[in-house]
Amino acid sequence: MADHPRARKLADRIQQIVAQMLDTRVKDPRLGFVTVTDVRVTGDLQHADVFYTVLGDDESRTGSAAALESAKGLIRSEVGKQTGIRLTPTLEFHLDAVPETAAHLDAALHEAARRDAEVAALAAAATFAGEADPYRKPAGDDEAEDDAQD
Repeated sequence: MADHPRARKLADRIQQIVAQMLDTRVKDPRLGFVTVTDVRVTGDLQHADVFYTVLGDDESRTGSAAALESAKGLIRSEVGKQTGIRLTPTLEFHLDAVPETAAHLDAALHEAARRDAEVAALAAAATFAGEADPYRKPAGDDEAEDDAQD
Protein backbone atom coordinates (compact mmCIF):
# COMPACT_ATOMS: atom_id res chain seq x y z
CA MET A 1 0.00 0.00 0.00
CA ALA A 2 2.00 2.89 -1.32
CA ASP A 3 1.57 6.56 -0.56
CA HIS A 4 0.90 7.66 -4.11
CA PRO A 5 -1.22 10.82 -4.25
CA ARG A 6 -3.49 9.39 -6.93
CA ALA A 7 -4.04 6.19 -4.94
CA ARG A 8 -4.87 8.24 -1.82
CA LYS A 9 -7.39 10.36 -3.74
CA LEU A 10 -8.98 7.25 -5.21
CA ALA A 11 -9.11 5.64 -1.77
CA ASP A 12 -10.89 8.67 -0.32
CA ARG A 13 -13.39 8.65 -3.18
CA ILE A 14 -14.01 4.91 -2.82
CA GLN A 15 -14.62 5.38 0.91
CA GLN A 16 -17.28 8.00 0.16
CA ILE A 17 -18.94 5.87 -2.51
CA VAL A 18 -19.01 2.71 -0.36
CA ALA A 19 -20.43 4.61 2.62
CA GLN A 20 -23.10 6.16 0.43
CA MET A 21 -23.96 2.79 -1.12
CA LEU A 22 -24.30 1.13 2.28
CA ASP A 23 -26.55 3.94 3.43
CA THR A 24 -28.83 4.20 0.41
CA ARG A 25 -28.69 1.27 -2.01
CA VAL A 26 -27.77 -1.89 -0.11
CA LYS A 27 -30.99 -3.17 1.45
CA ASP A 28 -29.73 -6.43 2.96
CA PRO A 29 -31.39 -7.07 6.35
CA ARG A 30 -28.17 -8.69 7.63
CA LEU A 31 -26.34 -5.39 7.24
CA GLY A 32 -25.94 -3.78 10.66
CA PHE A 33 -24.74 -0.34 11.62
CA VAL A 34 -21.58 -0.30 9.47
CA THR A 35 -19.01 2.49 9.38
CA VAL A 36 -16.33 2.56 6.69
CA THR A 37 -13.18 3.55 8.57
CA ASP A 38 -10.48 3.41 5.88
CA VAL A 39 -9.74 2.37 2.31
CA ARG A 40 -6.29 1.48 1.02
CA VAL A 41 -5.59 1.23 -2.69
CA THR A 42 -2.51 -0.40 -4.18
CA GLY A 43 -0.09 1.74 -6.17
CA ASP A 44 -1.27 0.26 -9.48
CA LEU A 45 -4.92 1.09 -8.54
CA GLN A 46 -5.99 -2.53 -9.10
CA HIS A 47 -7.01 -3.54 -5.59
CA ALA A 48 -8.77 -1.74 -2.74
CA ASP A 49 -9.00 -2.94 0.86
CA VAL A 50 -12.06 -1.50 2.60
CA PHE A 51 -11.91 -1.46 6.41
CA TYR A 52 -15.15 -1.20 8.37
CA THR A 53 -16.52 -1.46 11.89
CA VAL A 54 -19.88 -2.76 13.04
CA LEU A 55 -21.73 -1.55 16.09
CA GLY A 56 -23.06 -4.55 17.98
CA ASP A 57 -22.19 -8.09 18.93
CA ASP A 58 -20.46 -10.91 17.04
CA GLU A 59 -23.70 -11.99 15.37
CA SER A 60 -24.19 -8.55 13.78
CA ARG A 61 -20.53 -8.58 12.68
CA THR A 62 -20.86 -11.91 10.90
CA GLY A 63 -24.17 -10.88 9.35
CA SER A 64 -22.71 -7.61 8.12
CA ALA A 65 -19.66 -9.42 6.69
CA ALA A 66 -21.95 -11.76 4.74
CA ALA A 67 -24.06 -8.83 3.51
CA LEU A 68 -20.97 -6.95 2.32
CA GLU A 69 -19.69 -10.04 0.48
CA SER A 70 -23.01 -10.47 -1.32
CA ALA A 71 -23.19 -6.76 -2.25
CA LYS A 72 -19.56 -6.58 -3.38
CA GLY A 73 -20.42 -6.69 -7.10
CA LEU A 74 -23.05 -3.96 -6.84
CA ILE A 75 -20.69 -1.74 -4.86
CA ARG A 76 -17.79 -2.36 -7.26
CA SER A 77 -19.89 -1.47 -10.30
CA GLU A 78 -20.99 1.77 -8.64
CA VAL A 79 -17.36 2.57 -7.76
CA GLY A 80 -16.48 2.07 -11.43
CA LYS A 81 -19.31 4.35 -12.61
CA GLN A 82 -18.58 7.16 -10.16
CA THR A 83 -14.79 7.20 -10.38
CA GLY A 84 -14.53 6.95 -14.15
CA ILE A 85 -11.18 5.15 -14.14
CA ARG A 86 -10.35 2.65 -16.85
CA LEU A 87 -10.02 -0.41 -14.60
CA THR A 88 -12.22 -0.62 -11.52
CA PRO A 89 -10.25 -1.94 -8.54
CA THR A 90 -11.31 -5.16 -6.89
CA LEU A 91 -12.81 -4.64 -3.44
CA GLU A 92 -12.01 -6.66 -0.37
CA PHE A 93 -13.76 -5.95 2.93
CA HIS A 94 -11.91 -6.31 6.26
CA LEU A 95 -13.36 -5.94 9.73
CA ASP A 96 -11.36 -3.19 11.42
CA ALA A 97 -10.08 -4.11 14.87
CA VAL A 98 -9.68 -0.51 16.05
CA PRO A 99 -12.52 -0.53 18.64
CA GLU A 100 -11.31 -3.75 20.27
CA THR A 101 -7.72 -2.52 20.31
CA ALA A 102 -8.79 0.82 21.78
CA ALA A 103 -10.78 -0.94 24.52
CA HIS A 104 -7.78 -3.16 25.32
CA LEU A 105 -5.43 -0.16 25.50
CA ASP A 106 -7.93 1.74 27.66
CA ALA A 107 -8.11 -1.16 30.11
CA ALA A 108 -4.30 -1.36 30.22
CA LEU A 109 -4.02 2.38 30.91
CA HIS A 110 -6.57 2.15 33.75
CA GLU A 111 -4.64 -0.77 35.26
CA ALA A 112 -1.35 1.18 35.03
CA ALA A 113 -2.95 4.22 36.69
CA ARG A 114 -4.30 2.02 39.51
CA ARG A 115 -0.85 0.48 40.09
CA ASP A 116 0.80 3.92 40.02
CA ALA A 117 -1.65 5.11 42.69
CA GLU A 118 -0.78 2.09 44.84
CA VAL A 119 2.95 2.78 44.51
CA ALA A 120 2.43 6.48 45.32
CA ALA A 121 0.44 5.55 48.46
CA LEU A 122 3.18 3.15 49.57
CA ALA A 123 5.86 5.77 48.90
CA ALA A 124 3.99 8.41 50.92
CA ALA A 125 3.79 6.10 53.94
CA ALA A 126 7.39 4.89 53.65
CA THR A 127 10.12 5.80 56.11
CA PHE A 128 13.87 5.71 55.78
CA ALA A 129 15.61 2.44 56.68
CA GLY A 130 18.39 4.33 58.43
CA GLU A 131 19.13 8.01 58.81
CA ALA A 132 17.63 10.57 56.45
CA ASP A 133 21.14 11.40 55.15
CA PRO A 134 22.96 8.07 54.64
CA TYR A 135 26.33 9.61 53.68
CA ARG A 136 29.21 9.76 56.16
CA LYS A 137 30.74 13.09 56.92
CA PRO A 138 34.29 13.57 58.11
CA ALA A 139 34.54 14.51 61.80
CA GLY A 140 36.33 17.80 61.00
CA ASP A 141 33.51 19.06 58.71
CA ASP A 142 31.00 19.37 61.55
CA GLU A 143 33.42 21.53 63.62
CA ALA A 144 34.35 23.64 60.58
CA GLU A 145 30.68 24.32 59.91
CA ASP A 146 30.11 25.34 63.54
CA ASP A 147 33.07 27.76 63.40
CA ALA A 148 31.83 29.26 60.12
CA GLN A 149 28.43 29.97 61.62
CA ASP A 150 29.87 31.82 64.70
